[in-house]
Amino acid sequence: MKENILDVLLYLFENLMIDEPESDQDRDSLQSSLLEVGFTPQEIRKAFDWLDELAELRPACEPRTLETGGPIRVLAPQEREKLDPEAQGFLMFLEQQGVLSPAQRELVLDRVIALDVGEVDVEELKWVILMVLFNQPDQEAAYSWLENLMFNHDESVN
Repeated sequence: MKENILDVLLYLFENLMIDEPESDQDRDSLQSSLLEVGFTPQEIRKAFDWLDELAELRPACEPRTLETGGPIRVLAPQEREKLDPEAQGFLMFLEQQGVLSPAQRELVLDRVIALDVGEVDVEELKWVILMVLFNQPDQEAAYSWLENLMFNHDESVN
């Protein structure tokens, strides 16, 4: 099984957070579930650390204020290396559309850099953004917009 931190996060998100959001599973039971599916303890630990850091950074994104017509964020070399060009454009598009605030964009970039993977393409970036929005209070509209984009495969917006 090709596995990395992103695979573990996607499995957790798709199978446990979305399908069973009200489930009160503790970390031990989640880890057991992940081990049963075939993920390694090291990758599971990295994924939990990634989620813990996301939760710690959450207050930095509140309150949500959108500034239109503000300066354009230039990505640092490390960020440009991590995101393929299409993913970079998509991130800018989401901010211009008001789906992501500048603070949320920074949180997304932080979480992308924290992934222990090579280059992140636009599809992987969409999942990271969904996880960030899912973790933010009062972001149901932005989350739904992106979820519709992903699962309805409406490429005209991309």
